[in-house]
Amino acid sequence: MHYESPVRKPLILGDKSYTDITNDIAKPVETKAPRAWWIAFSIAFVMFLWGIGCIMYTIGTGIGVWGLNKTVDWAWDITNFVWWVGIGHAGTLISAVLLLFRQKWRMAINRSAEAMTIFSVIQAGLFPLIHMGRIWMAYWVMPIPNQFGSLWVNFNSPLLWDVFAISTYLTVSTVFWYVGLIPDFAMIRDRAINPVQKHIYKILSFGWGGKAKHWQRFEEVSLVLAGLATPLVLSVHTIVSFDFATSVIPGWHTTIFPPYFVAGAIFSGFAMVQTLLLIVRKIFKMEDYINIEHIEMMNIVIMVTGSIVGVAYITELFIAWYSGVEYEQYAFLNRATGPYWWAYWAMMTCNVFSPQFMWSKKLRTNLIFTFVISIVVNIGMWFERFVIIVTSIHRDYLPSSWSMFSPTFVDIGIYIGTIGFFFVLFLLYARTFPVIAQAELKTILKSSGENFKKHHSDHGAH
Repeated sequence: MHYESPVRKPLILGDKSYTDITNDIAKPVETKAPRAWWIAFSIAFVMFLWGIGCIMYTIGTGIGVWGLNKTVDWAWDITNFVWWVGIGHAGTLISAVLLLFRQKWRMAINRSAEAMTIFSVIQAGLFPLIHMGRIWMAYWVMPIPNQFGSLWVNFNSPLLWDVFAISTYLTVSTVFWYVGLIPDFAMIRDRAINPVQKHIYKILSFGWGGKAKHWQRFEEVSLVLAGLATPLVLSVHTIVSFDFATSVIPGWHTTIFPPYFVAGAIFSGFAMVQTLLLIVRKIFKMEDYINIEHIEMMNIVIMVTGSIVGVAYITELFIAWYSGVEYEQYAFLNRATGPYWWAYWAMMTCNVFSPQFMWSKKLRTNLIFTFVISIVVNIGMWFERFVIIVTSIHRDYLPSSWSMFSPTFVDIGIYIGTIGFFFVLFLLYARTFPVIAQAELKTILKSSGENFKKHHSDHGAH
């Protein structure tokens, strides 16, 4: 007896057997990399090296090489930091929250999303470090009873909460990702011909034997970790929003920030997953596993969270008007009509208007359109952070702060470098780890595979 509606589309296309799934998932790891992979990797690697050069230059010379004139602090650096943390959000959401809700469509995409989370949190972590200027002092942020006498970190500072939130987030995400990989490592270990490769995967798979007991523990651990990771989805970006919301600057101290940052993070994260998966399925020919159904589901999430972000923007404007606080009103008027109007309208167009096209089924199942929108959304989310940070500080009460902020080549170089680093990590991951959790796919082949669906509906007809 199948308790599944016959109208649901299959999640695994093609006439697949269990062996086919194993062969298809193991193929990118076992065969030589396609030419497209090498081209993408070379571009990313060059960007990464350029970024490293800029970081070395910053640390060697001082933070003054950035465009941080004293009137508009933080600016580019913290914009990128918040942007990267946001991108990392979809992975935990897809894996943990959808696992708890028993959503089957997450199975083809969760592995890549978790890897993306880890890699983007690594990028985010770089920014507070290089922002210190004296990176060798980094251990001062750790609350250790230390040789500095009574000098302790300031527990009232949201920047310190960031350190805790992000380290916790990185740890839980990495463990969650790794636990999910164990059965796949065992599969590659059993198939490996090269003894060195076999030995490496043997160590990585922790002696997995696929016994019923192993699977039972695997399921339990996954559930526990999903339960731990779910509150993190909400808390990490809430804490990032406190960096602004606990200050007194008009345009920052807004109580709507926590939920609106969380929605924005999920929004940009899903857009990035979309960008990466469309590339991965093309390079490694995974069209049968990552199909239109998955892409449509993700577009629906992008549409919903984009609409939540739109409501948050309108709420901010309304409260500024309704409060009667002229400073708050000026902050928003300046955003929309001041010298940075282009950034504000870029943000509005990309984040509020573009996802609304997803209401049309024809557009949300169109791959090229989806790819374009996924990039547009992330550009928009970058501008959102830029607008919040720069336009709130660049016209203050002092004549001196009416100067404009403009990034230097070092600012831009570091940002390009983190994008390169992210893609270097992601492309290497796609070649050494199974990109899709094959063990999970096999659990849904009977109920969601195309040939089983056909067979079942024929049965129903008789």
